[in-house]
Amino acid sequence: MLNFVMKKLVQRQIKDMPKDQQEMIMNLIDENPELLKTISTEIQAKVKKGIDQQTAMMQVMMDHKDELQRAMMKYKK
Repeated sequence: MLNFVMKKLVQRQIKDMPKDQQEMIMNLIDENPELLKTISTEIQAKVKKGIDQQTAMMQVMMDHKDELQRAMMKYKK
């Protein structure tokens, strides 16, 4: 259920991106649900501590940069 909700939220956020990038992101969600759940949880924790959402997202993404890059390499053409 969480994965379905997350996918719908992400789809809404990336609707203006090129289709190939949208597909890559959706594949990342399908193939790496635990990583994305971890990232989401860490972002929420930072926001609760008073960090704005965009800053929190950037910090967490940098913390998981290597994992995200490895996952994305699978989908690059």
